[in-house]
Amino acid sequence: MTIALKPLPPRDAIAALRARRKRLEPSFAWQDVWQDIHATMSTVAKSAGFDILADIFDGIEAALSEGELEADFQKRLRPILQAKGWWGKAPALDPDTGETELAELGSVRRLRTIFDVNMRVSYAAGHWANFERNKAARPWLRYVAILDGRARPEHAARHNLCLPVDHPYWNRWAPPCGWGCRCTLQSLSDRDVERMRSKLRFEPPDDVDRDWTNKRTGEVVRVPAGIDPGWAHNPGKAGWQATIAAEKLAASEAALRAALGPPS
Repeated sequence: MTIALKPLPPRDAIAALRARRKRLEPSFAWQDVWQDIHATMSTVAKSAGFDILADIFDGIEAALSEGELEADFQKRLRPILQAKGWWGKAPALDPDTGETELAELGSVRRLRTIFDVNMRVSYAAGHWANFERNKAARPWLRYVAILDGRARPEHAARHNLCLPVDHPYWNRWAPPCGWGCRCTLQSLSDRDVERMRSKLRFEPPDDVDRDWTNKRTGEVVRVPAGIDPGWAHNPGKAGWQATIAAEKLAASEAALRAALGPPS
């Protein structure tokens, strides 16, 4: 008898996505939603007035649940977005300036970015939930870069960096560390660390910060070299914390409904 084994959906990653999905808010530019705010809300730039956010996040959740690839996501979503007029270039009103500019709405490239970012951030939140759950037995995290010549030099320089789960360094340098970042964190036990000690590093490289001006707000912020603006935080930890907050809120609302009883 042949038994077909189907991979289980990544429950923690899906829970993190659903926590963000509770707040679907359109934005005009990616700079309008900054860093860990992404953990508590979902947005797509230039999406105001098109009623597409729920469609996009339904597609991402389906991809997570079914283990689908980007091609499946594109195939499902593209006709929906085209039918709603969110495709190609079109005039878009900037609510901050009142000016209209020609903007790219939906495209293959944009859907690729939306898919990649949301999948990586959701998986990072799922991984962080696992790190927190198992840190008594696996108290270390190892930074893993893909050393194929395409990694940012700063990311490659952190390959095999090993620090405790609760080390504050991970509040800034935790993958994904930018658009298209393929780095990950791996949890290790004390025994793993002893076995791998010869190739691990326990002192992080020094950061070299640079000024970056948010053209939407005029604010100047310090951004570490190697981390894209808006990514100098811990996406996985922020997503895990948002999931915990959403679960507590849901439990409180359920308890309140139970206390009040059925409506008269």
